Amino acid sequence: MPYHMLFGDEDLLRCRFALSPLWETQEAVRTLGRPDRLGYHAAWLRRIRDAAGTLELAPLRLLMPRRGHNPDFLGPPPIGPAASFEEEIAAVRAADPVAAREDMARALADSPGALESPVGRRLLADPARAVRELADLVEAAWHALVEPDWPRLRALLEADVAFHSRRLAEVGLGRLLPELDRRLSWNGRTLTIEWRGEHVRELGGQGLVLMPSVFSWPDVVSGFDPPWQPTVVYPARGIGGLWAEPAGRAPETLVRLLGRGRAAVLAALDEPSTTTALAHRLGLAPSSVSAHLTVLRDAGLLVGRRYGHQVHYERTPLGMALAGA
Repeated sequence: MPYHMLFGDEDLLRCRFALSPLWETQEAVRTLGRPDRLGYHAAWLRRIRDAAGTLELAPLRLLMPRRGHNPDFLGPPPIGPAASFEEEIAAVRAADPVAAREDMARALADSPGALESPVGRRLLADPARAVRELADLVEAAWHALVEPDWPRLRALLEADVAFHSRRLAEVGLGRLLPELDRRLSWNGRTLTIEWRGEHVRELGGQGLVLMPSVFSWPDVVSGFDPPWQPTVVYPARGIGGLWAEPAGRAPETLVRLLGRGRAAVLAALDEPSTTTALAHRLGLAPSSVSAHLTVLRDAGLLVGRRYGHQVHYERTPLGMALAGA
């Protein structure tokens, strides 16, 4: 059954991309209990299994029904493409306990037996304490499950945004939306999503947030209520190779021409990336990667494009030809 999002003139002007490390943390917790999601994350699961075993995730999981309401205060609207986890978790900690109690009660009602469970009763009995406890659990999950791999995850998400931003410039919003996922279609004024029930929503001038996600795969997620801006979360491009180890060394011909460090940096730029992400991927110091990027850019092999506080580097046609050779 479809979910229809109805656009007005102002909505077409208020579409934007966002990233959210808090969202990825929540979805990483959800993924641990979803065997259908673990296929593409087996390498991640092997790495974090011991750390995950130290977390007491039952209160969070109780508030994550497979179908139904998820507490909005645990996932406030994404700030933008450059939000930090620290900024987002601060908003969780600042949640109003009265509103949080109502939020939790709705979520618990969508999981059979959750309202009457000892954990459910404890959360509702002292919502101010529950907000602190749940924020602490989310932060612990971030440190154990997501933060060690965040440079890799962020690089993939940023590359998705960069790619789709270019596609938006090339083909426009109407053609971009169906490209995000096969379950999205566009008829000129309405975005339709394959959904589990019939639903219609007028955007009312708020526009739409498009948010790529790693751990939400393979789902498309929407249906967000205020204070969220209408949002579509879709699977990020390149998840199939996310956990693969870096490819072998740069070709020796390229190494002889550029030197091993610069050749490795150029070969690693299959997708636009930041200095930090490249350093993490290649096991090099950020200062060394920065120096290599400067030389490669000055030689006309790379260009840098600024997005918020970060610069993303990508090969020029000359750089592509040289890396391909």
